[in-house]
Order: sequence, then C-alpha cells, then structure tokens
Amino acid sequence: MQGQDGERDGRGARNGGEPQAGAPAGTSAEVPAEARAGAPDAEPRRGRPRSAAAERAILDAVIAFLEAGEPLAGLSIERIARTAGVGKATIYRRWSGKEELFVDVVRDMEPTDPPVSGTAGLADLRVMLESLRTRGLAQRSSVLLVNIFAQMKSHPKLWEEYHGTVIAPRRVAMLEAVRRAVAAGELRDDLDVELIDDLFVGPMLVRTVHRPDAPLPDDLADRIITALLQGLAPAARV
Repeated sequence: MQGQDGERDGRGARNGGEPQAGAPAGTSAEVPAEARAGAPDAEPRRGRPRSAAAERAILDAVIAFLEAGEPLAGLSIERIARTAGVGKATIYRRWSGKEELFVDVVRDMEPTDPPVSGTAGLADLRVMLESLRTRGLAQRSSVLLVNIFAQMKSHPKLWEEYHGTVIAPRRVAMLEAVRRAVAAGELRDDLDVELIDDLFVGPMLVRTVHRPDAPLPDDLADRIITALLQGLAPAARV
C-alpha cells in the first residue's frame, strides 16, 4: 500500500519478538528471564515503554494479510503474531483483542486527524470538515480500505468498536466546536446544536459516503460553510 512499503520492509527484523513456546534447546527459551532482560532485543516488560518496532510489525502483518485477500474473520492473534515475529502476549499487552487491533489498523491506513485549536468555533469546524473530505478521498483511492469497511459493517462487534473509539469522539469534537461557535456569536443560538452539527456534517457525508462518484473539490468545506451561513432562501427583491 502507498506510504507503507518503506516501513513494511522492516518487518523482517524480528529480534524484538518473544520466543515462541516449544523453542529448540539452546535458544532464548531456556535462558532465565533475568538474563534475557538485559539483552538489547529483549521484549519490554509490563510497565516499560512499548516497542514502536513491535507495534509497527504487528500492524504491518495485519495489513499484509488483508492485502493478500484474507478476510478479517479468518485472522487469529496467533497467525498475526507469527507473521509479525512476536509472541501473542506482545499483542495482548497492546490490544485487548482482535477488534481493538483492527480498529488501530484502520486508523493507521486512514489520514491522521488534524489538530484543532480547541478554542475556535467555525475555524475548528472547517478543519474537521476538511478532514472528513480527505478521508473520503483516501477511501476512494484505496480498494483495501473499501473492502475493510465493508467487512467491518458485517461484523457488529468490530463496527461497534470502531464507532465507539473513532466515530463517536469525532462527533463529540464537532459538537463542542459548534457550541464554541454559538458562544462566540458565529452561529445562531436558537437552534439545537445537534441539528446544527448535522447540517454541517451531512453534506460532506453524502458526498464522501453515499455518493462515491460525486466530486470532492478542495474548496468543498468552505462552500458548505458559506452556503449554511448565507442560507438557501433567495435574496429579497428590492
């Protein structure tokens, strides 16, 4: 996948992984834990900083499976660990299960959410609308992302995890920005904030999700905001 290949090349360096059960005599499986702890390739113990290389290898292992056409339902923690060159305990120290891991894989493949000021109203709304547009573009250009989202929606537990940890926080952030815009006098204060939020997000969702053939021009966020602020009624005739 574009943007991933350079990092995925490092997946072959598996010395950071934990020895598998049943390792042959003379391997690190027979070395006391106290002796292994000082080795440079020893797996971090609980409470120590996580290994970025191990996390990268795990995420890349899942992506490699998906690129090869493996369905999400067919992936097990054991297979992922074996491909990433780590032990299952390494995965479970980072993720509680497959659903949480798969959500992080999707996050890794999507464009990163841009930072917002947390103090502005309309300016922050524009940043978040633009982020929604760029995610839509990314999904259109990635057959893999389209396939993953289709599979996620057919697995209620996985979709619930994604909705709860990704979609819901984004909606909360949008609502908070709407409230700031209302408090700053940028938006009307006599409308329900959830309705206002829906009016901003709705057009972008229609373009990105429900109309995959619709254009997503660079100025779309600005056009949505301008149309809502100016209203849709024709100008009064003099």
